[in-house]
Amino acid sequence: MSITKETLQKHLKDPAIFCCRREKGLVISAADLEDPELFDDMQDAGLLKLSPDGLRIEQVIGSTLTEDVEALTPITKDVLDKINEVEEVKEVDESEAPQKIEKVSEIQSVGGNGMIHIEIGKAEKFEGLKLDVPVFAGAAPAVPVEEAEKIGEKKVIHKLVKKHIKISDVKLGSKTFIKDGVITIDEDIVKRAVKEDVLCKRLKLDVIHPDERHIYTDTIMDVCPIATKVEGELGEGITKVADGVVFMLTGVDEDGVQIHEFGSSEGYLDEKMYFGHPGCADENDIIIRCHAVVQRLSGMTRPGPFAAHKCQDHIIQAVRDELKNYEGEVVREEICEDVRREGNPRVVLVKEIMGQGAMHDNIICPREPSGVLGGQKNVDCGNVPIILTPNQVRDGSIHALTCIGPATKEMTRHYIREPLVEGLAKDDELDLVGVIFVGSPQVNDEKLWVSERLGSMLESLDLDGAIITTEGFGNNHIDFIQHIGQAGKRGIPVVGVSFCAYQGQLVVGNKYATAMVEENMDKGGFENDIAGCSCVTPEVAARAIQMLKNKMEGVEIKPAEKKWNNDVINANNKILGLPETKLVESGTLH
Repeated sequence: MSITKETLQKHLKDPAIFCCRREKGLVISAADLEDPELFDDMQDAGLLKLSPDGLRIEQVIGSTLTEDVEALTPITKDVLDKINEVEEVKEVDESEAPQKIEKVSEIQSVGGNGMIHIEIGKAEKFEGLKLDVPVFAGAAPAVPVEEAEKIGEKKVIHKLVKKHIKISDVKLGSKTFIKDGVITIDEDIVKRAVKEDVLCKRLKLDVIHPDERHIYTDTIMDVCPIATKVEGELGEGITKVADGVVFMLTGVDEDGVQIHEFGSSEGYLDEKMYFGHPGCADENDIIIRCHAVVQRLSGMTRPGPFAAHKCQDHIIQAVRDELKNYEGEVVREEICEDVRREGNPRVVLVKEIMGQGAMHDNIICPREPSGVLGGQKNVDCGNVPIILTPNQVRDGSIHALTCIGPATKEMTRHYIREPLVEGLAKDDELDLVGVIFVGSPQVNDEKLWVSERLGSMLESLDLDGAIITTEGFGNNHIDFIQHIGQAGKRGIPVVGVSFCAYQGQLVVGNKYATAMVEENMDKGGFENDIAGCSCVTPEVAARAIQMLKNKMEGVEIKPAEKKWNNDVINANNKILGLPETKLVESGTLH
C-alpha cells in the first residue's frame, strides 16, 4: 500500500521501497513507495528484506529510474539517475545559543483548547519563537489574578446519594420481603413474571452462594444490581442499592440453543465470570440466578433476549419495592456529584454501545436504576448520540441487552459503576461535561451518518479532549475509528479505549488514532468466553485519563508496537503506580 502526499513528510527519513513493480524512466513519487508502517509485518512474513545500501525516501523523491525494479525492493543508487542531497540536521550546542536578545515582544493569549500562546519576537540568532503552552493545574494562567483563583473551582450541579444496604442472605419462600438483612423471594413469582412477554416460555430462580460457584450455568446474558429510587429522578436524590447480592440472567431457547452471538459463557460459573470486575458479581456476592427459556428461534432476534430481560425485571421490581421501605444497615453512603470546574479542560466520555439490531440493543433511562420499564432502546432512537450526566450513568440509566462475546460485553452492572465515569468525574484537573452514548448501526452508511452527528455534538460542546470507548470488536470498530476521526479533524485531542489484542486487531484506522488504550486480559489476546474479562477496569481508566492529559498537554505519545504486547501495558501501569495486568486463560479463574 503506497503512501499519500499527506503522509510523505512523516516518512522522509524511512527506507525507500517500491510498493509495486516499476519500469525504467519512472519519476519517483509518493504513490510509488510502500508505507513504512507496514515494514515490520512484511519482514516478519518474509516479504521484505531491508538493505544497508538502501536509500531514504527523501533521497529518491523526484529521481528517475534507470532500469526496471521489482516490488518490495529497496531502492539503491545504482538504479537512479541522481540522489537528492539532504542536509543533515545539526544539533545545537549550548555554546551556540544566543547570548543576548535584542528585542522581545511577548504576546500571551489563552485559547479555547486550554493552551497559552506565547510569541517572542526577533532574537540575535533566531527569527522568532512561538510556543503553545498547556494551561493545566499548577500552571500560571495568563488571566487576572481574581479570575485565576476561580479556575478549577468546583460547582455542584446535581447530588446523588447511593445508600448501600447490607444483605447477608437470600432465600426462596412463599412471599417477597426483606428482614434482618435477608431477602426472601416468592417462588411463585416466576409464574406471574413469565406472563410479561409471550416469547418467554419458562423462568426458573435459584440462589448461588459464594462457596457454591463450581456449578454448571448456561450463557450469562447479564448481571444486574438491585437498586431503587427513594427520592428524586435518575441522577439525583437518593438511591438504595442492595449490597452483597446481584441478579444474573441466563438463557436458552426451547431447543436448548444458548442465547449468544460471538462466543458463549456456558460452563462452570467459577470459570466463566471474572469476579470483581465492574460488570460482574464481586467475590463475596450472593447471586440470584434467573434462567429464561425463550421461544424457539427467537434467541437471535431483538424480541427474544428482550423478553428474558423484561420478565426478570418483573422479579427484580418486586424486590425493589421491598427495598424502598426497608430500613436496614447502611454499609456505606456513596456521594456522587455532577460538578463543573470552570477554566479546566472541558472533556467528555463517549461510549459506543451495541445497536446493530438482532440481539444488539440497550435500554436508556428506564424509570428505575438499571431497570427495563420506561426506558427507550437506542436502536429505536436511530442510534443517534445521547448525552447523559455522569450521575445519571452512575444511577443506572443504562440497561444492557446485548448478547455479544462475553469477555468484552459491558453488562448492566458495569454502567452503574463505570470506572471511566468515576475517574473523570472525580479528577479535579478536568471539567467533565457529560457522557455521550452512541449506538453502532449495522449498515455502513448509517454508521457514517451517526458518527457525523456525534462530530457535530462534540464540536458544539467546545471541548478540549475526549475519551471514546467501544465494547466488543470487529463490526463496531468501524464506527469507533470514525468517531475518533470526527473528534480529531475538529482539533479535539482524543484517546480510544477498546479490546484489540490479537483477535480484535483494528482493520481500519486514521491519522487521529494515535493514542489507544488496550482492555485485553486474555493470555492469548482472544475473546475467551469469560464474562466481563476484557472490559474497562479502574486500571484501564487510569491509563486512559492520563493519556488524555498527555495528549492535551502536547506530550509525545510513542507509536504502539505492531503486535500486542502486555509488557507495554505493565510498563505504563508501573509509571502510574498501578498493579500489573495479570492475564488469564479459560479454566484458571477458580
